[in-house]
Amino acid sequence: MGMARLVIVSNRVPTSAPGHRAGGLAVALKDAVGPGTLWFGWSGQTAAETSTEARVDRRGGVDYATIDLSRDAYNKFYVGFANGTLWPLLHFRPGLMEFRREQLEGYRQANEIFAAALTKLLKPDDLVWVHDYHLIPMADALRRLGVKNRIGFFLHIPFVPSSLFAALPRGADLLYDFCAYDVVGFQTAEHRDDFLDCVRRILNLTAEDGEITVGANRTVRSIVDPIGIDWSSFHHQAIRSAKSRNTQRLKDSLGNRKLMIGVDRLDYSKGLPNRFEAFRRLFERFPEHNSKVNYLQIAAPSREDVREYAALRHVLNRMAGDVNGRHGAFDWVPLRYMSQGLARSTLAGFYRLARIGLVTPLRDGMNLVAHEYVAAQDQEDPGVLILSSFAGVANYFGDALIVNPFDPDEIAEAMHQALVMPLEERKVRHAGMFERLKTLSAKAFCESFLIALDDAAPAKAAA
Repeated sequence: MGMARLVIVSNRVPTSAPGHRAGGLAVALKDAVGPGTLWFGWSGQTAAETSTEARVDRRGGVDYATIDLSRDAYNKFYVGFANGTLWPLLHFRPGLMEFRREQLEGYRQANEIFAAALTKLLKPDDLVWVHDYHLIPMADALRRLGVKNRIGFFLHIPFVPSSLFAALPRGADLLYDFCAYDVVGFQTAEHRDDFLDCVRRILNLTAEDGEITVGANRTVRSIVDPIGIDWSSFHHQAIRSAKSRNTQRLKDSLGNRKLMIGVDRLDYSKGLPNRFEAFRRLFERFPEHNSKVNYLQIAAPSREDVREYAALRHVLNRMAGDVNGRHGAFDWVPLRYMSQGLARSTLAGFYRLARIGLVTPLRDGMNLVAHEYVAAQDQEDPGVLILSSFAGVANYFGDALIVNPFDPDEIAEAMHQALVMPLEERKVRHAGMFERLKTLSAKAFCESFLIALDDAAPAKAAA
């Protein structure tokens, strides 16, 4: 790598605000963010009007530059188009997609405001790395302001085939926005192939070996670059946390029962109702597990101003009550459901204690809970990972028990298989995933993306 400064652009910027939990992105990018890095994004605050000048806050040699959004911009850009339109579409849920032209316009305006504020902070040889579906038009907005820097984009969520993407109004414009980047990255080959399918069929552009030809003198390179975690530090954190007071209290409360754990954002893409239903069916179909297992589901609230999320919370509360009312005993509550988040260090100890990790999203870009669960296990007595075939990580963790998350019976059968699985098989499966985990590090993710971006020819001025 040369000495170019790295500029990261993402919707949310890690803050030092008390009580703020770092998101997956902040954790994954920790390795790329050294002294001298600039990280730019939304402050997480709404103000009377959108700010045009970024506030810069230096911590640990890193400059964090943020702008506030007006309440109207936040509603159109973030709640409206990003999470009401793009999120459901790209998670294969077109029935939940809502589209309003003014929200699309608000999404584009927010990207233009971000771009205008960022341009003032850029140096000519900066490498700009934009993250996720909130900011797809960012490069085009920067290019129109005369920015010639190399700009890369990474999509953390899935992509959809052209037959589904075609449902998005003005979708071709959004595909052209991707083409303003020099490098576009995806979690899996399937996501990249679906993107290239859209580029070929909807834009009629040629794409050979992942290179998209745009006009006479411009190519965009698409790459597969799976995100990971710092598995070694998480593994050691789990060993330490296993001795903590919280983990000890959880262990005492289980008696000699086995623990199943699920940790998710409260989101309809995570497949939680199907998972609750599977747990209910476990007792009906395999009654030998009655009063022998506890399932702890932690579902941290998210996007509480999007209607579907509030509805989901009611459904889960009702289902949890139903399972416990029907199958519980006076000294045993089978399903423990918490709708608040826990610190990642606490979770590390809980994962280590759990015989089963449940990661059964209906769709997911990657899903780092699977990585964390595998990293946390005791290699001499590891737990079993039950994994949806539609999580990106299923492409890498073939030794998990892979299930179709739309079939609660199949999940219940996997729960049973995991509960009775002999130690030797658990060790073999875990060892395979653990080896793969080491190659999927956060460090490798950052390095391979930045090498690809560094190799890209800087954008030529339009002739």
